[in-house]
Amino acid sequence: MKQHRFSFIPGFLFILSLIYPANQSPVYSKHGMVVSGSRWASEAGIEILKKGGNAVDAAAAIGFALAVTYPQAGNIGGGGFMVAYTSKGESFTLDFREKAPEAAYREMYLDENGEVIENLSLFSPLAVGVPGSVDGFLKAWRDYGSGKISRREILAPAIRLAARGFPITYRFAGFLNDRREFFERDDGARSIFVRKDGRPWKAGDRLVQKDLARTLKRISRLGRDGFYTGKVAELIEKEIREGNGIMTARDLARYESKYRAPVTGTFRDLEILSMGPPSSGGALLIQMLNMLEYFRLDTLGWNSADYIHLLTEVERRAYADRAEHMGDPDYWDVPLEMLTSKTYAKSRIQDISFSRATPSSEVSAGDPTAYESRETTHFSVVDRFGNAVSVTTTLNTSFGCGIVVEGAGFFLNNEMDDFSAKPGVPNVFGLVGKEANSIQPGKRPLSSMSPTIVLKNGAPFMILGSPGGATIITTVLQCILNVVVHRMDIQEAVSAPRIHSQWLPDVIMTEPRSISKDSERILVSRGHTLAPYRWGYIGQANGILIGKDGFYGGADPRGENAAVGY
Repeated sequence: MKQHRFSFIPGFLFILSLIYPANQSPVYSKHGMVVSGSRWASEAGIEILKKGGNAVDAAAAIGFALAVTYPQAGNIGGGGFMVAYTSKGESFTLDFREKAPEAAYREMYLDENGEVIENLSLFSPLAVGVPGSVDGFLKAWRDYGSGKISRREILAPAIRLAARGFPITYRFAGFLNDRREFFERDDGARSIFVRKDGRPWKAGDRLVQKDLARTLKRISRLGRDGFYTGKVAELIEKEIREGNGIMTARDLARYESKYRAPVTGTFRDLEILSMGPPSSGGALLIQMLNMLEYFRLDTLGWNSADYIHLLTEVERRAYADRAEHMGDPDYWDVPLEMLTSKTYAKSRIQDISFSRATPSSEVSAGDPTAYESRETTHFSVVDRFGNAVSVTTTLNTSFGCGIVVEGAGFFLNNEMDDFSAKPGVPNVFGLVGKEANSIQPGKRPLSSMSPTIVLKNGAPFMILGSPGGATIITTVLQCILNVVVHRMDIQEAVSAPRIHSQWLPDVIMTEPRSISKDSERILVSRGHTLAPYRWGYIGQANGILIGKDGFYGGADPRGENAAVGY
């Protein structure tokens, strides 16, 4: 596959090297490729592929390994989504998103005066949704695995990493040290993530998680019953009950991940295969691509003022629709046919002007929905048989609600904050929600996770996804445009600076040095407001591009992501 460079963008590679010194060519392989948020997890997936397993087998192994090596977001105490395309030409999407406990109710985070109680939906046992990752990974492996890899083999890398430990990097050591005060609040978290000798973590220290190893061994022996019933379920219920939470062993036993119809669309000669509700990602991605298809993108320079203006206008309209129309389809009638229609997309762009920004107040009268934190993780997998898998998982905020299940060794999520605690009242990220995303027993909160597979001539061409909360969808959008319109290779595509806009707040969020001074001046003159993204960098996209001669992996240099092939 030819590697395309930015001959039409003077100085781009120099700028990129200043922001992302780790920039490099894509990783190439002929037999299989894994790109994830952890080298240890990527290697776990390759280990399964080398044994003759397929991409679904590998995805399950990666998911469990990330629970050990990426504890801030990789998880067995959270949930996520899987999008897959098989060598038989079949596709499936699996929703293993967390669910509200049976005892949940609409006003559960309000005081006697009807006001939201600060942090109750974030850092308490009441914040925890019923976890779905274990059920999801095992269901996908059971139904779509190769049949050549046992459950014991799927769990073996994760068990080994937890029981023996793994050497942590300089960056991860600093991350753990920065969160020490957070860990100190919980006995279970302190016992694992604060060193017993009191000194700070440093590069090369081994992180050993014995209790988590025992939990993974139970899952290895008993399958889902090793988590959702028996000892582990009892420990979870005990942890929740002691903090006056409402999730029970009954909630765990009744949890079930769910296959859903994928959302599909086209862009030029490509087919887009992505996740449907309760993720908003797939529908909005397709809607934005539909709108952009009516413009001559090839004539707009990458990240020029016109290009950023157009992306902002399109994103603003899509996110307004997200606020109004999207929620768990088991509880809300989501108009997917309308949202993914090219005719509807054409109607949405009629009032776009290149001379003036459209104020969000003129786009829609709706309210923005709550969305999950940027502490999510994505991995992409492809095997030599032609199977492709895209998976995004999360605990919500970093390390979830901060509670480790004592004796079981894993963090619990705080996904209940993704619901609307009260109409019109902002959540932790300053956004408010609507009826479509209100709390109900058994309901799944709305998500922005966007695991995506792009098909070309009926076969996988690109596998892609990202963490980043509300920025996930626009990150995936820009990576696709980088490859298809701007002819970047996959490493360039995931590394390139990004921008984000989402209807409210009415601003363009930027990464460092992502927009030239001239472009910024032009955008401001059109009525745009620009602001640095609050966490500095937008997303961590992990992608694979499939060529006639093999696989090309691109790991986002914004984190410790790793592409490993064989």
